[in-house]
Amino acid sequence: MAFMESKPGRPALKEESSTKALGELSAVIELTGESKGSIGISFSKSCILAVAQQMFGQEYADIDDEIVDMVGEIVNMVSGEARRELAKLGFHFSAGIPVTYRGLDHEIKHFVDARIILIPFETKSGKYYIEACFDSKKFLG
Repeated sequence: MAFMESKPGRPALKEESSTKALGELSAVIELTGESKGSIGISFSKSCILAVAQQMFGQEYADIDDEIVDMVGEIVNMVSGEARRELAKLGFHFSAGIPVTYRGLDHEIKHFVDARIILIPFETKSGKYYIEACFDSKKFLG
């Protein structure tokens, strides 16, 4: 949607004690169904301002309420794609309402207490990160 090229980095487990976001604007959405979990996304300021410019066709100097709402919609779209892919594997989920967080050093609060998978992405305008966290009991049998 933003017509921006993203290069994924190497997925890793986030440090167990870390709930700190790696960006300045984040959103997380709860997933329920086969298991319980959540998916989050966190953008650096430079990245999200460039995404907003691409999507809305105007330049932004700072993060405003319109951009915060946009990030909620982005995590909704990301979770929708993840849910479609998981459904192909036989796992069905419903999504909740996105929750947004902003500011330096904010925390992302996932909906389960489990390990967080972190996938970094690089764009020419900055970085963003996708996080996924699931109660793994269902997946492990």
